[in-house]
Amino acid sequence: MTTDFFPVTRLRRWLDRILAPSARSAGTHEDVESAYARWAPVYDWVFTAPLVFGQRAAARAANRLSGDLLEVGVGTGLSLPLYDRKLTITGIDLSKPMLKRAHERVARKGLDNVAGLHAMDAADMRFEDGQFDLATVMYVMTVVPDPAQVMAELERVVRPGGTVIIVNHFARERGLLAWIERGLARFAHKLGWDPLFRRETVLDNTTMTLEHEERLGPLGLFTMLVFRRA
Repeated sequence: MTTDFFPVTRLRRWLDRILAPSARSAGTHEDVESAYARWAPVYDWVFTAPLVFGQRAAARAANRLSGDLLEVGVGTGLSLPLYDRKLTITGIDLSKPMLKRAHERVARKGLDNVAGLHAMDAADMRFEDGQFDLATVMYVMTVVPDPAQVMAELERVVRPGGTVIIVNHFARERGLLAWIERGLARFAHKLGWDPLFRRETVLDNTTMTLEHEERLGPLGLFTMLVFRRA
């Protein structure tokens, strides 16, 4: 049996569930948790290829440093094997189904530098001020309901002089991608992310210094921003 142009498979059924109409409004923690609970079983299959460019770039930048690293939005732990073992990793994510897969990855790959994986809200982190030397935040800012509060929390939990590495998609002003983003925007609460997220939403909500900016693949869809806390 076929539907449209390809067979109905387990993956297709999962995608149908993910993109099914939702009665909830976009932008709540419940939306995020629900969306990523649906994504969790197929997340690695669907997102490894498009996300790996940003994960590798962020890990390379982090691996030049040392100390305690916080990964905000660790998901299923796809990036955890990319970090140098000299870094001690703590990961947080709002989605418990995603964290379950991250725990399995840590055990399977023997990642003994992962100190802990916690279910936690990025806008209200249960860490001490200045607890971490650096933080990585990949593909998260378009998902959270309050990006400004997440930026404030990142500044709080990273020590003075520490580094925050953000990888994200930022909306284009013009061109084909801008047109596609506007079309996807109406499905934001089903996709679990905001296609029209603006770069200024990050830059205007931090006192940290932007030290490096780099466009990443595929097709320059993502951008890496490297900040230094004063």
